[in-house]
Amino acid sequence: MIFWIIVGIIAGWLAGKLIRGEGFGLIGDLVLGLLGGLVGGWIFGALGIPGPSGMIGAIVVATIGAVILVWISHVIREV
Repeated sequence: MIFWIIVGIIAGWLAGKLIRGEGFGLIGDLVLGLLGGLVGGWIFGALGIPGPSGMIGAIVVATIGAVILVWISHVIREV
């Protein structure tokens, strides 16, 4: 559980930096990272790509998912 929280915060923060240039705050980063982990894991699984292992691998997968979520939210807001 602690592992997921740490990965979620780091991934959410990274996604905020990559897409917006700033984070979303501690809770926002955590939620974004945790949801990003689910999205990233689903995408990797659907494409048949084995996800990288360990903490760094989890951060990479969660960050990719979080970036996709941020991008989708930007697209929805612009419509």
